[in-house]
Amino acid sequence: MEVKKSKMQWLWENMKGYRAVYMLGIFGTILYNILQLAVPVFSEKIVDLFLTGDEAAENLSARRDLLIGLIVGMVLVTFLRTVVVYATCINFEHVSQRVLYRIRNFLFAKIEHQDMKFYDNYRTGDLMTRLTGDLDAVRHMIAWVLRMIVESFSLMFAAAVYFFYMDWRLALSLLAIAPFIFIIIVCFRNRVAPMHALLREKLSLMNTAAQENIAGNRVVKAFAREEYEKKKFDERNREYSETNQKTAFVWLHFYPYVETFANLLPVVLLLVGGIFLINDQLTMGQYVAFSGLTWALANPMRNLGGIMNEFQRFSAASKKVMEIYYSEPTIVDPLHPVEPADASVTAEARKSGESSADPADAPSPRLSGRIEFRDVSFSYEHRPVLHHISFTAEPGQTIAIMGETGCGKTSLIQLIPRFYDPTQGQVLVDGVDVREYRLHDLRKNIGLATQDVLLYSDTIDGNIAYGDSAMPQERVRRFAGYSAAEEFILKMPEGYDTIVGERGVGLSGGQKQRISLARAMAIRPSILILDDTTSAVDLETEKHIQDALEHLEFTCTKIIIAQRISSTRKADRILVLKDGRIEEEGTHGELIAKKGYYYELVKLQGGEELSAADGEAAAVQGAEARHNSGITEAAAAMQNAEARHDSGITEAAAAMQNAEARHDGGITGMAAAEQSVQELKPGKAQVQSGAYRTKPDRKGGVKRG
Repeated sequence: MEVKKSKMQWLWENMKGYRAVYMLGIFGTILYNILQLAVPVFSEKIVDLFLTGDEAAENLSARRDLLIGLIVGMVLVTFLRTVVVYATCINFEHVSQRVLYRIRNFLFAKIEHQDMKFYDNYRTGDLMTRLTGDLDAVRHMIAWVLRMIVESFSLMFAAAVYFFYMDWRLALSLLAIAPFIFIIIVCFRNRVAPMHALLREKLSLMNTAAQENIAGNRVVKAFAREEYEKKKFDERNREYSETNQKTAFVWLHFYPYVETFANLLPVVLLLVGGIFLINDQLTMGQYVAFSGLTWALANPMRNLGGIMNEFQRFSAASKKVMEIYYSEPTIVDPLHPVEPADASVTAEARKSGESSADPADAPSPRLSGRIEFRDVSFSYEHRPVLHHISFTAEPGQTIAIMGETGCGKTSLIQLIPRFYDPTQGQVLVDGVDVREYRLHDLRKNIGLATQDVLLYSDTIDGNIAYGDSAMPQERVRRFAGYSAAEEFILKMPEGYDTIVGERGVGLSGGQKQRISLARAMAIRPSILILDDTTSAVDLETEKHIQDALEHLEFTCTKIIIAQRISSTRKADRILVLKDGRIEEEGTHGELIAKKGYYYELVKLQGGEELSAADGEAAAVQGAEARHNSGITEAAAAMQNAEARHDSGITEAAAAMQNAEARHDGGITGMAAAEQSVQELKPGKAQVQSGAYRTKPDRKGGVKRG
């Protein structure tokens, strides 16, 4: 991303509110360096008047008060200089810490409001480096580097002015060395700048390796890959260490040249100043003053190398910080947002929002929850994922989504809360494109629970009430009961006050999923999205959860991603995705009748149910056929009897009895078939209880797992 402001402009921008204080520190630094001249000036007067002059002895006896005054003046100026330098250092450190605090908060807020595409492009370890090490380089720039720049140049300038005041020829002789040192510093800058950029990248890679290893420590231990990870981190650490050494060696390579020229200053003073002193072109006091201020030129020249090194470190770090600082999310609130049609807020929600100090807990207008996808297509970085998806979910309905792994189920649900925007088509909630709502209003109406659960290092109560920090305890417990979590929570050492480890360490996968489900339901959303939320729970717990979802105390549209038929059976509509397209759509019964993917899945997960259904249909068809056969034969006998009417009524009656006997036989066959259907019913019950659960086979057209 192109940033128009320079690094120093950006730094000055973030000093707003502290600029006057910082400039006071700059003035103090200049004053401090001017006061550095006081000692050489006083020394010159003391030497010329009381030590080496023709009237030195007379002045020593007659003007003793002046001598004492000069000495006291030197002490007082030195004390004043110490106070000024202490105050300026405190000033610079205070401003640097406040600016650091401001930038870090701003960066964190910026990261929090970024869209999912941002997190797809940036590694966690890299972001941590920018928030810590890179910002410390920025703080160091404010507290030390800028102060040293001002101090070095102000001291050199003050010394140069005083030198020219005393003797311009000797001043030029000393300053003639400065251009050579500046040339060396420029060459050093050109060499060290790319080294600091590389050093920063190596640090980021090392931090990323450490972060990924710590976050995935269970996988490492499960595969016994500790030694492999140690070697991988050692490689990253060695690369960083070697780059750090190379960067340091660049300065060490140039340092001898800078030091050599800086040490030439006393030599030049001795040669040129000695000649002037012999020729009476310079007094001894002036020579002493020159000698006492030689360091005022030499030290800044020595410091320029270190200053340039630190400035390049700041330059590399600030570039990375500014990249985040000026980044803008692609998914933002519209300029003229649409207010939800139902602007009502429940009394409990309003009371909860008023009692919370957190603006994020403020109640939002409630949506009704009608969802519509209109010809939606979606791509990840030009990689198509969804193609022409269209369906509608009315408020309160349950929509189940099934399909093979990678068919786009999760991508589809991520379009509803605007984690991503579709590349084509519209996603509408309550008849309004989701891009026209405020993100806060939209997402406050959506509860999301995923298979990959993230729990924070907080109490169980705090994790469930994460969506509303002012949520009362009674409500937390109620929704924990809905998700079948309360039973195991009450068995924990501290109950709801038990601290959950990082990422839910100490809890099973099913327990974490139930807490996540309680967290999603506790905010009483208009839309509840469950992404394979019950995959890690047992069948009995799943049945409890399904029953709770059917009898929630609030109306919400439920979008459920699942692979278990037991989770999707009662859905109002089931969508089967394949390669990003809707392959099948309908209710449980309708999809079984289509005998497609869903039929195969049901057959493999609950084959006995389909056998019972097929047996029932066959038995009924057989009974109907036999029944129809009996009627047909009776009708034929009647016709035959009428034709032979002249042969006597007795023969007709016999024919009628024969036809009735056949008719009774057809009915008896139907009764027998119905009895066989009843005998098949226990098998259906067993399938519904989960006794015959199997997994799909690739040969049947369905992937495993």
